[in-house]
Amino acid sequence: MQAETQAHIETITSALDLLRTHVNFEAASARLEDLEALSAEGDFWNDQAAAQEAMREKNKLQRQVEMIISLQTELNDAVELIELGEMEGDADVVAEAEAAVAALVPFAEKRQLESLLSGEADGNDCFLEVHAGAGGTEAQDWAAMLVRMYSRWCERRGFELQMIEESAGEEAGIKSVTMRIEGDNAYGWLKTESGVHRLVRISPYDSSARRHTSFASAWVYPVVDDNIQIEVEDKDLRVDTYRASGAGGQHVNKTDSAIRITHIPTNIVVQCQNDRSQHRNRATAMNMLKARLYELELQKREEAANDAASAKTDIGWGNQIRSYVLHPYQMVKDLRTNVEKGNANGVLDGDLDEFVEASLAARVGAQRNA
Repeated sequence: MQAETQAHIETITSALDLLRTHVNFEAASARLEDLEALSAEGDFWNDQAAAQEAMREKNKLQRQVEMIISLQTELNDAVELIELGEMEGDADVVAEAEAAVAALVPFAEKRQLESLLSGEADGNDCFLEVHAGAGGTEAQDWAAMLVRMYSRWCERRGFELQMIEESAGEEAGIKSVTMRIEGDNAYGWLKTESGVHRLVRISPYDSSARRHTSFASAWVYPVVDDNIQIEVEDKDLRVDTYRASGAGGQHVNKTDSAIRITHIPTNIVVQCQNDRSQHRNRATAMNMLKARLYELELQKREEAANDAASAKTDIGWGNQIRSYVLHPYQMVKDLRTNVEKGNANGVLDGDLDEFVEASLAARVGAQRNA
């Protein structure tokens, strides 16, 4: 067996050991059997809320357990094939099996990275806000491009998106958007995307075809579940109603159903306009506010580089985390990890994994070394 293949096997085996430890494999397998038996009972769906929660847990455990079993099986099969080929002197069989081992390495490394998503709220769904920087139509169009980029990335991962609030630009694009993203480890994957994003391109809105630099910010914070208690006092809130705008349809715009809540002590502002009911919009906005306050507390505990106020700093030079250059060349560069990709259009079409994984690994590494 070649030394390179042996190194690949050790890498995959190490990843499997970490994955088993992370999911507590034996306990997870036993719990999965219990949930499968529970879901087969005739009265399982009598309590819809409890049943849905149980099914979410079952599906998550099933994905984790089956992934580990599948990876181990593929590794075992390839190793056995290598040993068989060597015994029979069949170089073609050995080469094919060694290639299969090599192909497993990036998959194992990616799953190992997922195992690092063990922060307090990493498993939660999340809210994603995108805000245009100064610059009018240019920045607002760039903000809309960012929304599309994240939407396409979510589609690739099978995450679900729900539009909470949208403020349209004067001529094109958006001033701001708030989305709820639902999926396994949604917050864990996206939490390092908070920051300012810079675009350099030939402006489609400039008749002189000059190059423009535009800025927009992204802000990610976790959805607060029922197990997390966040106390908010009425005296600390200012609640404003306004008429919804954007793509909600004419029926949304007839009444002042949209809600804006300001948390006076922290100056955190949230708003929701996605429902005709003012009461439902208020409930959604309160959930968003609690999520923002929880995220602020998480940031303090983790001593992260950015705190909740950083989302409201100047959206411009000196604050950006990533640059997207479309002219005079194509390049996307993350300024925290120095990861670069020449296919800028591919990145804007949702090919973000390399950036997300590198920034997540760097953040986890920094916390471990702190």
